[in-house]
Amino acid sequence: MRITGLLKRRKQELPGVIGTARVGGPEPELLRRLSPGDVVVLDHVDLDRRTVDRIVAADAAAVVNAAPSISGRFPVLGPERLLRAGVVLVDGAGPEVLRAVRDGARVRVHEGAVYEGERELARGTCQTADTVADQLVEARTGMVAQLEAFSADVVEFLRQERALFLEGVGFPELDLDLHGAHVLVVAANGDADGHLRSLRGYLREHRPRLVGVEGGADLLARAGYPPDLIVGDPATISQDTLRCGAPVVVPAHHDGYAPALDRLHDLGVEASGVASGANPEDLALLLVDHQGAAVVTTVGFGGSLEEFLDRGRTESRPSMVVTRLKLGAKYVDARTVAAVHRRGVPAWALVALLGVAVVVLLAALLLSGVAGVYLAELGAVGGEVLSWLGGVVA
Repeated sequence: MRITGLLKRRKQELPGVIGTARVGGPEPELLRRLSPGDVVVLDHVDLDRRTVDRIVAADAAAVVNAAPSISGRFPVLGPERLLRAGVVLVDGAGPEVLRAVRDGARVRVHEGAVYEGERELARGTCQTADTVADQLVEARTGMVAQLEAFSADVVEFLRQERALFLEGVGFPELDLDLHGAHVLVVAANGDADGHLRSLRGYLREHRPRLVGVEGGADLLARAGYPPDLIVGDPATISQDTLRCGAPVVVPAHHDGYAPALDRLHDLGVEASGVASGANPEDLALLLVDHQGAAVVTTVGFGGSLEEFLDRGRTESRPSMVVTRLKLGAKYVDARTVAAVHRRGVPAWALVALLGVAVVVLLAALLLSGVAGVYLAELGAVGGEVLSWLGGVVA
């Protein structure tokens, strides 16, 4: 008994963060499997904010990245966000970490190393706020070269996607009339929940049509706003939301094949695919523009240069720029709408306030005992007014 107690105590005293390892594989599937306290082991060059938001939302304890989380090509927002959320980040552990760490194993992360018990499995660099800040400064110097290369990517993207972007060829026929309507498109990135709450007045006044992009569809449903259209990978959306009655549009390969359609049809969900290399957010914007929306307000899309460069998939950046140009002045960010939208005082509230004031005044007069005097004065004034009116008529 004494030996057992000593071993347990020794195990508990091992330093570092301890959790269940979730290792590699397709990243969307990996992120869906996360639970609170997990240690995420992945291979992701330039760890972007969108991926990190999902890791933080799952309440993971640590991230072990086989690749550099900041490559130096441009400043990415993910590592800084991860550390602010209190998640340990071990960087550049090498591809061998994906083989050395077993999925589902109980592991410990301490000072840049990954252990199973006391056995070291892999080692990288433990990032801190200072090291990340230094790397971001260096990364900003490489931004100009990235932007120059990006311009060529935009031209190539337009060449491949011109029929869809410029002519609308390939969009499905939806039973959803958005002509002249306000449309709110929601993606579950960043503080999308908070931005959606800030739009309550706008939602009440304008009653926009609602579009949920992947997790944004669940966000709308949880807030009490059933989406009118759902866009994106259905594997990232709950079945209850998929069955809400809204049509679902999923990205398809360039040959038109969309693996998710079979699953949706099995659920009895109306669905169609769009063959495009655009990311789901941009696909949703293009769809509502094609349907004739007059104003398109976005939640969870971001718009700064850093957020643009921080896109998780490099190939999605050309679609982001081209889509914003396509929508032009009708594209508005939720933060702008919330800043300029001021809810006026409703007329019924003014009437109710006036009624309360009259009641209080009458009650005060009756309680004071001088109500008769004021009523007599009011009667005299009324008599004079009536006499004057009689003279005018005569």
